[in-house]
Amino acid sequence: MEYRRLGSTGMYVSEIAYGNWITHGSQVEAEAAMKCVKAALNEGITTFDTADVYAGTRAEVVLGKALKGVRRESYELFTKVYWPTGPGKNDRGLSRKHIIESCNASLKRLQTDHIDLYQMHRFDYETPLEETLSAIDDLVRAGKVHYVGFSEWTAAQISAALAIQDARGYNRFVSSQPQYSALWRVIEAEVVPLSVKEGIGQIVWSPLAQGVLTGKYLPGKKLPAGSRATDKKSGAGMISKWLADNVLTAVQKLKPIADEAGLTMSQLSIAWVLQNPNVSAAIMGATKPSQVRENVKAAGVKLDASTMRAIDTALGMLPEKDPAKNISPNPRA
Repeated sequence: MEYRRLGSTGMYVSEIAYGNWITHGSQVEAEAAMKCVKAALNEGITTFDTADVYAGTRAEVVLGKALKGVRRESYELFTKVYWPTGPGKNDRGLSRKHIIESCNASLKRLQTDHIDLYQMHRFDYETPLEETLSAIDDLVRAGKVHYVGFSEWTAAQISAALAIQDARGYNRFVSSQPQYSALWRVIEAEVVPLSVKEGIGQIVWSPLAQGVLTGKYLPGKKLPAGSRATDKKSGAGMISKWLADNVLTAVQKLKPIADEAGLTMSQLSIAWVLQNPNVSAAIMGATKPSQVRENVKAAGVKLDASTMRAIDTALGMLPEKDPAKNISPNPRA
């Protein structure tokens, strides 16, 4: 495993982070999840990412149990706040009330006294930005949170937040958690340049485009039984946009490139996102330990310029690069 600093902070994170978005508490039984977390630790992964909303809060519970007994200082624990965690109008968003209450609930579920990185899971259009930033700064000053970040914010939203944080002397954002893969590159035009300037690191999710870049989905063929694409509880809706035959045909062109590099298609795709120096870590999920052991081999891989060009050529005009696609919905609408 290789390790990188999170943005301009002094905290290091593992290049491969372990995430439990659609696995723990939903797709994978608790025993299997425990085995995956153990495999991650054995492979040198120290960074674990979750959120209060995953599996209706159950994912945090499972991760907390899986990490129980592990020396707390030996790993970095990330979680998020924003999406609904209950039926009430205040059980969502980035109000002071919801942020403080959600953080306290996450600490209990994760069985810890602090969160290493607390992330605003989307931008809240209804809550004044000052209110949100004041609340998370209070959590840092209380020792419940060490660093703060966001997920899927636009460059304009990031700039507005940083201006307030600097003016008020609040703790600054140090991380961004966007979707990023060889097929989804919307952060490159605006978010990454701003992040480089401001010392913000990317912790990217879905580097395998919900599994499409593994190559297991074949054009004109029936979807594999038990795969994410056939499981409505595990992201079938999100992966559907990549299942067009022209996309799947292009992805198959990556196989000889991966073979030439001595990598699996999964390893090639994870290594691709890690070539961006602003990426601090790539989040991977797993339903079994063997997937963990395979994907961590992407850490430390250096892809030469000819390989990067070959990937661009194979995918052609398919990758989405429009920064306007980076949009946060209104959680209370």
